[in-house]
Amino acid sequence: MDRNGHRDVTEVPFRPSVGAPPGAVVLDFPGLAARAHSHGLDVRAPMRLAFHQLITVRSGALRCSVDFTEHELTEGGWMWVRPGQIHQFRSDLDAAEGAAVLFPPGYLGAASAVAARLDRPAPQHPLVVPEGAAARAVRGVLDLLENEYRTTSGPLEAHIEVVRHLVAVLVLRLAHLPGAPSGDTTGSEAFRRFQQAVERDYTRTHRVEDYAARLGYSVRTLTRATRATAGCGAKRFIDDRVLLEAKRLLVHTDLSATAIGERLGFPDATVFTKFFRRRSGETPAGFRARASGGRH
Repeated sequence: MDRNGHRDVTEVPFRPSVGAPPGAVVLDFPGLAARAHSHGLDVRAPMRLAFHQLITVRSGALRCSVDFTEHELTEGGWMWVRPGQIHQFRSDLDAAEGAAVLFPPGYLGAASAVAARLDRPAPQHPLVVPEGAAARAVRGVLDLLENEYRTTSGPLEAHIEVVRHLVAVLVLRLAHLPGAPSGDTTGSEAFRRFQQAVERDYTRTHRVEDYAARLGYSVRTLTRATRATAGCGAKRFIDDRVLLEAKRLLVHTDLSATAIGERLGFPDATVFTKFFRRRSGETPAGFRARASGGRH
């Protein structure tokens, strides 16, 4: 609930496990459920995570949703939930056996983060299923990571760094599976700064000109940099972020369209409804009814 009594999304910060070294957290599914319970969280409720969450299933099946899109995670599959996305388990964790790896933004070294495309927009499809040699390589890294996380040998500083490096290897393996999107993995400094600014300020301004002025670039430079990295212009990038948040709030809260429009920086409900209809092809009320109709 928010302060006015409306249902709202639970914001979940990253918390190191009690008694464990700082950094990543590596758990089996019972451990993940116990962790949620210890923090007063309903493991089946929608949550906006402030950290990366990698989930894999070794046996059984697990139904999840990421940003209101349903997925079924089966044996050998991996789900990568990025910071800021809204994740929800749609089936009980005891329906499958598997592992979860959690780590906060900034945990990996800069070179690993860039090579793994962590500075790029989250992919539309967070579910991947490695096959053949790639599957064996990913599974081998996970086995090493789980063993290292459970068994502290040698100096604590060395143990922390080994875990960090193994998480980096796992992330890089998953980010570069055969068939994964290729191309420029570094983007540009202009795009990275623009993306960060949009994430910080998209509820305050939707104008490319405002971001260009604050960042010291021309509108043309931001548009070209965004098109080269994200495949769309700067204005479309801003609007996509606003639309995504609007859909999140329509699905996961009971806020009115007027309240959602205000939260997202629109001057009134009419302007928000016109924006939403133009970008999605339906009204906020229509989208909410359709999206909620398939969620039981």
